[in-house]
Parts: sequence; C-alpha cells; structure tokens
Amino acid sequence: MAITVVGSVAFDTVETPSGRIDRCLAGAATYFSLAASYFTDVRVVAVVGEDFTNKEQAVFDARGIDTRGVERAPGKSFFWVGSYLDNLNEAKTMQTDLNVFASFEPKVPEAYQDSEFLFLANIDPVLQKRVRDAMPKVKLVGGDTMNYWINDHRENLLKVLQGLDILLINDTETKLLAGHRNPVKAAQDVLGLGPKALVVKHGEYGATAFFGTRSFNQGGLDAHHPFRAPALPLAEVVDPTGAGDSFAGGFFGYIASQPELTPAVFKKAMFYGGVMGSFTVEHFGTERLQHLTREEIEERFAIFRELTHLD
Repeated sequence: MAITVVGSVAFDTVETPSGRIDRCLAGAATYFSLAASYFTDVRVVAVVGEDFTNKEQAVFDARGIDTRGVERAPGKSFFWVGSYLDNLNEAKTMQTDLNVFASFEPKVPEAYQDSEFLFLANIDPVLQKRVRDAMPKVKLVGGDTMNYWINDHRENLLKVLQGLDILLINDTETKLLAGHRNPVKAAQDVLGLGPKALVVKHGEYGATAFFGTRSFNQGGLDAHHPFRAPALPLAEVVDPTGAGDSFAGGFFGYIASQPELTPAVFKKAMFYGGVMGSFTVEHFGTERLQHLTREEIEERFAIFRELTHLD
C-alpha cells in the first residue's frame, strides 16, 4: 500500500563535531521517503530547482520512490546551513534560503489518488491542508510541524490538526502547542485539538505515543495507556539532521506495510521508527539510508526489542 508524502526536498550544509558536509541531499520528504521505502511504496510531492541533478534523482530511483509529484522549477532548491557544534541535540541555523520552495504550490498527480496513506511533512500548514483536501480518500493521515508554524501560523495549523489521525512532534513542540510544561497534560491538550494519536519524539531518549478518546477503536490504543519505545544508545552521533523525519518514515512505512492497524502494529511501528532514526545519525545526510538492507533493519529491530525485554 502506497504512502504519499508532501514536504521539502532540499540541500543542506551541516557541521558537527564529527566534521562538515557541503550541499548534501536532504529535506523532510527526502528522509521520510527513503526510510519508508524499506517497508512500502512511497510517492513524493515536492519542488526542486535546477541544481537538483540526475545524481540526486538517482538516490530516489534506487529505492523505487515515485517522484512524478516532484516539480522542477527555475531557480535553486531549498538550502539550509546548520551547526551542531554547540549542542548535538539542537541545530543552530546559520542560513536558510527558501528559493523555489518560497512559491511552492503542491500538485498531487492523478496517479497518486489511490494512495491509502498520506504524510504531511513539516511545511506551511496552508499547503498541508491543501494536499489533505486534495486526497479525501486516504484511510490514514499523519503529520508533522515545528515551532515556527505553532507560534506564527497557529490558526492555520489548528485546521490541519483536525484532519490528522497521527501527529508526530517532539517534546518542545508538544509543550508549545499545548501551553503546558507537564508532558502528560500537554499531550492530552494536543489530542484535544484533533489528532487521534500523538507520537512525541524524545530524540536520544526514544518516543512516547498517547491516544485520544476518539482513538482507533482497537483494543489497547486508548487514552489510559501511553506507550513508550526506546532509542538505541549510540557511541557516536555523526549527524542528527533528519533523524525525526526518518523516524516518521520508518513508523508510517511499517504501518502502511501491514493489513490493518492493530495495537501490536502501532507498537512495532514505534520501534521501526527508532531503528530508522538510529541509522540516519550514523553518517552525514542521507548516506546511511541509501545503503541499508532489510536484514540490517531487522537485526537492529531485534536489538531494540532486547532493550525492553524483561523475561
């Protein structure tokens, strides 16, 4: 079953204590689609400039990702420069050039209309809602957002949240969106804004899922039983960029690969999200995601299970 993802396909320059990489392939839709492609078919809606060449296209082609929804526009692609020299858990933005992304008007190809899953990656909520409205037949919708949209575009964001089944954001974004510092109360308030489930990403500490009163009506997914998945302790993090998007790709990709969404599937998806995020941070950019095998993914999934196995 196919996932359509709308988001950014971009170039990043990143500096971390492990070194520096210039103009590597990046963007939320890129990380998401590469991670999800190990589980199911993925289709991308995005925009790129004239600097997006056959070399970058080959990365998507190698994973069988459908890019018919990626518009080629005159100009340069979205470009971001970030530094993690001060704190590996928080990027310091040095430069952001929206370029062709500034006038992005997402167009969903007719061939994508039979997608059963939709993921609205971190972009302007006006664009997220436009794509959601253009795909009314999808059976499960996930989404992401960030501080900027929460602070400055809240009204539009709230319209998007009402149409989401699963929202994936981090601790800070959850508290900001809810206006609470207590994580449980914040999660409850966010669920009250519309999503059936909230997955809160804790970076190196894993992720927690909370479920609303109008959840999926599958025994075990309810408001009284949050579920926590671990993160893998790593000796070295080379580049944390894209880890959250890779988590979302692994999480949503696994769900899309299963016949139905059960409590067991949801919980396993949390683990697979952590698996894909842990691979991403081992190299700069998308390098590690490009060259994985399913065997490596399953081996690491087994390690994640051992982290929480009691018997």
